[in-house]
Amino acid sequence: MTPFVIYPAIDLRFGQVVRLRQGRANQETIYSRDPGAVAQRWIEQGAEWLHVINLNGAFGEETEENEVAIEAILSSWKNEIKIQLGGGFRTLNQIDNALSLGVTRVILGTVVINDPAFGEMVIKEFGPNQIVFGFDALDQELMTSGWQSGSGIAMMSLAKRLSEAGAETLIYTNIHKDGMQTGVDWKNAKLLADETGMVVIASGGVAALDDIRRVREVGLDGVIVGRALYEGNFTLKEAIDVC
Repeated sequence: MTPFVIYPAIDLRFGQVVRLRQGRANQETIYSRDPGAVAQRWIEQGAEWLHVINLNGAFGEETEENEVAIEAILSSWKNEIKIQLGGGFRTLNQIDNALSLGVTRVILGTVVINDPAFGEMVIKEFGPNQIVFGFDALDQELMTSGWQSGSGIAMMSLAKRLSEAGAETLIYTNIHKDGMQTGVDWKNAKLLADETGMVVIASGGVAALDDIRRVREVGLDGVIVGRALYEGNFTLKEAIDVC
């Protein structure tokens, strides 16, 4: 059985650690101007993974400040923790460069929703252990470009196609829930896991330790936690101890 993992989120915008509400760039809260110190905090509290998102990359904005922050995190901590990185990956070369820097696995979203064949090719090129697919959905429709555009694609149809191609890991986010602390949409996350057999990580909506317990109890493999940690609802150590 795959161990249950709690992934503290480090969302980067213009080099700062932020959280958005429902993915909206105009509803941003800045929590730190030192991403390296935030990474250190989560590592000291027992994190096994960091979930790092380059929001500027996802929005098609200038990414230089985030790239500096990501490289600083990797240079300091890549030998002590696993890191999954997403936001703006579009080419095989970009994926290869991130993995070469020490990223454990790359998260792909928009590029694969727009071109599922690219996702199939990436699995063959890098293997399923180095690639995770990010499914950000509104009412089961996959969204793209930093959640700004509807794709018209149902999440289950693409999930099954990727699973058949050899994909093993999926992150599911209900955009209505993200950053809102209103509870996790574990039902759709579990549906994806049951229908595809993939490892599914739930994201969005964690407010309390009970939300994490619920995700674990229904048999999912992990949960991403952001705002609840930054707002001090509980510590990462407390969340790990619950599991």
